[in-house]
Amino acid sequence: MKLTHLDEKDRPKMVDVSDKIESFRVAVASGTITMSQIAFDMIISQQTKKGPVLQTAVIAAIMGTKKTSDLIPMCHPLMLTSVNCDVEELPKLPGFKLTVTAKLKGQTGVEMEALTGVSIGLLTIYDMSKAIDKSMVLNDIRLESKSGGKSGNYTRTSA
Repeated sequence: MKLTHLDEKDRPKMVDVSDKIESFRVAVASGTITMSQIAFDMIISQQTKKGPVLQTAVIAAIMGTKKTSDLIPMCHPLMLTSVNCDVEELPKLPGFKLTVTAKLKGQTGVEMEALTGVSIGLLTIYDMSKAIDKSMVLNDIRLESKSGGKSGNYTRTSA
């Protein structure tokens, strides 16, 4: 299989998508952050000194999704039509799960955007809570599903 981000002289290039047909595309990515019980409780009760951690993480996830092409060199700038970020409390870890859904009608997929959004959202939780717990761990950042485009649909089958 030939790498599409290399030209005939093995130099990096952005893939030319100008001949691709536009289609409706959706990508869903998720990831978790684990932390101490104290950090979890302070975030839930909004007692952290830096403000509302989860609300800020949602905004950061949306911003990260929108800025993906500024962060990942070969990603195309995209006209996203929707970005949604859900936060799930996981008291048994303790920690949180972020899920980002990105949508567009376009010529290239939104998997990298969803994955970047999750990463930035989780990093924001870490940043806003590191004074309480520096041992937090970001885990399992992964694509859950994608639809649309030439490669078709994908849904993660394992947990």
